[in-house]
Amino acid sequence: MNRSFTALAGVASIALELMLSMQISIAAQISTSDQISAPAKISAPAKIGAPTKISAPAKFSAPAKISAPAKISTAANQTQPHRLAVQVDVNDPAVMNLALNNVSNAAQHYSAIGQKVEIEVVAFGPGLHMLRDDTSPVKERIKSMSETMPHVAFAACGNTRENMTRAEAKDIPIISQAKVVKAGVVRLMELQERGWSYLRP
Repeated sequence: MNRSFTALAGVASIALELMLSMQISIAAQISTSDQISAPAKISAPAKIGAPTKISAPAKFSAPAKISAPAKISTAANQTQPHRLAVQVDVNDPAVMNLALNNVSNAAQHYSAIGQKVEIEVVAFGPGLHMLRDDTSPVKERIKSMSETMPHVAFAACGNTRENMTRAEAKDIPIISQAKVVKAGVVRLMELQERGWSYLRP
């Protein structure tokens, strides 16, 4: 028993010496080696504030109500009459009758829907014969139209009348339903510049 204890004590003594020897050796190595700097102190993370409150999305207003399209003008709200200028520049009864048919159709159309219309037939050059009292093949029709359609007018070119007066060496009579203008072409231009629609049958 004493031998066992002695042996165990010897082993423990050796182990203790070895441990001390190792610690001294390690300490020596640390002191002779380059000093390793301690790691930088990591600061505590900044305190994160409470998340910003997200505002509710803006409320969308209902789309504006689209108004119904305006109604096409009627007799009640039409303020400006329709206007039509008709050119007649040929000495041809068929062409003149076609022009008068167009005039009559337009006048009847707007009258039927209760809207106003103004129409002017302008004759110049050879077409002046249609408004001459001595040569017009349609003067009776023009007279009848003027009595029933007061918004239809007839204009005779003064320049053409003067030329015919010189050529025929006599006064050129114009039907009473027509007025004489200085120049038929100029009259047509002026009417179109005022917004009149233009027709040449």
